[in-house]
Amino acid sequence: MSKWLVALTVMLPTLIEIVDMSVVNVSLDHIRGSLSAGIDESTWAITSYLVSNAIIIPITGWLSRLFGRKNYLIASISMFTISSFLCGSAWSLRSLIIFRIIQGVGGGALQPLSQSILLEVFPPAQHGMAMAIFGIGIMFGPIIGPLLGGWITDNWSWRWIFYINVPIGIISVLLSILVIHDPPYMKKVRMKIDYLGLILLALGLGSLQFILDKGQREDWFSSPVIVTFTIISAVSLVLFVILELFSKNPVINLRLFKDRTFTFGNILMFFAFFNLFGSIVLLPIYLQTLMGYTAFLAGLILGPGGIATMFALPIAGKLVEKRDPKIILIIGILISALSTYMMSKFNLHADFFNLTLPRIVLGVGMGFLFIPLTTMTLSHIPKERMTEATAMYNLLRNIGGSFGVAFVTTMLARRAQFHHLRLIEHLTPFDHVYIEVKKYIWGLLHARGINHISPDALIYGELLRQANMKAFNDAFYLLSVLLILILPMVLLMKRTKHHKHISGDIF
Repeated sequence: MSKWLVALTVMLPTLIEIVDMSVVNVSLDHIRGSLSAGIDESTWAITSYLVSNAIIIPITGWLSRLFGRKNYLIASISMFTISSFLCGSAWSLRSLIIFRIIQGVGGGALQPLSQSILLEVFPPAQHGMAMAIFGIGIMFGPIIGPLLGGWITDNWSWRWIFYINVPIGIISVLLSILVIHDPPYMKKVRMKIDYLGLILLALGLGSLQFILDKGQREDWFSSPVIVTFTIISAVSLVLFVILELFSKNPVINLRLFKDRTFTFGNILMFFAFFNLFGSIVLLPIYLQTLMGYTAFLAGLILGPGGIATMFALPIAGKLVEKRDPKIILIIGILISALSTYMMSKFNLHADFFNLTLPRIVLGVGMGFLFIPLTTMTLSHIPKERMTEATAMYNLLRNIGGSFGVAFVTTMLARRAQFHHLRLIEHLTPFDHVYIEVKKYIWGLLHARGINHISPDALIYGELLRQANMKAFNDAFYLLSVLLILILPMVLLMKRTKHHKHISGDIF
């Protein structure tokens, strides 16, 4: 069977699953109005999906052995497709949340399964290209999701953001039946089910995702709810790790982390998506709240970065096949760090080009980061352990993104308060600049016959904008610094035998 047909088969449902992680965000107001729900209540349509998704991803390898990988893939696509139809048909917020949980359970396995199948059907020499195909989906999905969701919601109805998954899902199921075949080591096997491990994992990861999604809104640890869920998450995950290390049939094979390259690769991917999701969340907030951009115009700023990634990924895939992937990875990290450093120089007068350029640079950097990192982390893993390894890799990637979003939103609020307090110190009758500016504004207002606006109100409004702008600068700068700090980990990773052989031939 053609490896390209297999790639199409596994990437089609994976792409729509990734798009569905972000497509609801822009439609939330329409959903809330249609189902008569409050703002805080409606966000559960997002949180419920993320929680169930986070729980399923790490146990994908275990479920693949329990049911057989092909059977589990078809079941996951079917569950995702049926639940998508039910989400579009939801008659209340409660029903939508229930169907979104089911959708997250069905969709959670698609990323690790597709990644493991790609690494299996493509020979080791072409793993870079295989990960380029996978990378186009996971990098481009978060960009196209909000744009697609906004367009569908504005022109059709929010229900169609779910209905469009149905025909794609049906095609994916039919292709999977015809194209996907299990190797002997991925056939269904009889296993003792570790119920306690599953319960602890669900509690730990579900609570963690809840904390990251709701923490800033609830003011973090000043909220009893967040404190409670933090304790539940910490205790559950610690007990789970202890249980799994001594279990004969672990739900998650934690012994994979004995491999140094796999461990550092996962840490690097965590921080890479920490940076990516942090920056693509900050950027539209900055554009819409401070620069006055509409959602569509903000999407036009983000869009070129996704296109740049699509071009960078296959180029990086080819380079990884011919050059030392460590060098390409370092270049990718440096380019990505440069992009967020460029964003830290944004101001209130930036034009369209200067706003778009750093996003394009980030798209290129992430393409050159993702391919060598994924190839080095996973290519040497035995095929019979590949699904387990890709499950952990995808889990840490997604959690990294969640941590990044939680970090930047919290940093934004805290630094805005800090800069507000610093700047307001100068708004006193004893500050010469303040007095002169106030006189100047009063003169302009008086000359135009405007008497109902206070100069102080205008000055304070500008102060708030400047304080928020400085907060955005700080958040982008910290993202850049964090990426630079992980560079030494690259040197601790080992190259695969394949890459060593190629390097020797070339150099």
